[in-house]
Amino acid sequence: MEVVNAIGRRKAAVARVFVSEGTGKIVINKRELDNYFPSTILQYVVKQPLNTLAVLEKYDIKINLKGGGYKGQAEAARLGIARALVKINAEDKPALRAEGFMTRDPRVVERKKPGQPGARKKFQFSKR
Repeated sequence: MEVVNAIGRRKAAVARVFVSEGTGKIVINKRELDNYFPSTILQYVVKQPLNTLAVLEKYDIKINLKGGGYKGQAEAARLGIARALVKINAEDKPALRAEGFMTRDPRVVERKKPGQPGARKKFQFSKR
């Protein structure tokens, strides 16, 4: 099997995922998964598509992560892994879709507007 690649995005985070056959090693930005994401919850989020299909020990995954915070990066990696697994085997798509791993979460930060302190907040009105 050759290397299969996919892209996952969430908020400002972009994950480029490269999946190849192997022993279940996950490397993010040239660091081990548990080193890059010390939180076990975020490690779990990244591994969710693999656990759903029970192929955790079957593939080696290399991820390049850029932008965003750690939560957005973990969810971007999850989407990228799910997309790559579907490229490998299209029959897995309904199982991943049912868990919500195939959907790109479109929610992003609203931009700040000119003449206001934030996106929606207004400066305090003073009558006098």
